[in-house]
Amino acid sequence: MFERVAVVGVGLIGGSFALACREAVGCQLFGVDKDPNAVQKAKELGILHEGSTQVEDLKGFNPQLVVLATPVGSFTSLARRLRETLSPECVVSDVGSVKGRLVYELEEILGGRYVGGHPIAGTEKAGVQHAERGLFSGRRFILTPTQRTDPRAKTEVKELWQSMGALVEEMDPELHDFIFGAVSHMPHAVAFALVRAIEYLSNSLDLFKYPGGGFKDFTRIAGSDPVMWRDIFLHNSEQVLKSLQVFEGALRELQGLIERGEKEALTQYLGLASARRRSLSE
Repeated sequence: MFERVAVVGVGLIGGSFALACREAVGCQLFGVDKDPNAVQKAKELGILHEGSTQVEDLKGFNPQLVVLATPVGSFTSLARRLRETLSPECVVSDVGSVKGRLVYELEEILGGRYVGGHPIAGTEKAGVQHAERGLFSGRRFILTPTQRTDPRAKTEVKELWQSMGALVEEMDPELHDFIFGAVSHMPHAVAFALVRAIEYLSNSLDLFKYPGGGFKDFTRIAGSDPVMWRDIFLHNSEQVLKSLQVFEGALRELQGLIERGEKEALTQYLGLASARRRSLSE
């Protein structure tokens, strides 16, 4: 198992990975973040052994695994810098929410040692101070290998996440983006838009003074990191836009039932949605 692991991006997910990895395999952890305060905080919290604001400083640490935990828009430029810094044997993976063509772009730069991954876990909180040791335990981790992926690198990454308690599943990169464009990226987009809608309705009266439990529950994820979600929306724009079009259709259907006062049809619409939601496992 990996003895020297580096995390690029010392935030909630990167910090949680470092904590879990350190506990699972007892590795040495090096963190890189453009914010020196994030690196210092992670060291104070006992999450990292060492850290820096420069990717190039990884050369002295000589990691066996590097995990990208920054917004996905930075992955390509980071991969180019890593290619010039790391040993050829070093495995590179990530925890990004977008795969698809991004996987193939990173493979063009890093070759078969790159193994795409995405933990289906997180919160709306940002910052390494919110890192959780057990964040990934019992949660899915999606591996997105291709024909180019080195089998040994894939196995090593898979076994590492399993040792941290994750339930590892393999998936085609394009299928990944279709699925999570619908069940993750679209809901975040809708939550952000709903908050904006309430802001537009708050003319002479500040409606945010009167939030009910439903509004707070529904819009919790709108408190997420805007830079991270900007990059997700732009890098998975095709699937996000397709999902939003379907959502608009469902919303227009609901609007029409209300406008026409179709009591029975409206009850059926709401009942089907309610039953489907209650059927989900927590």
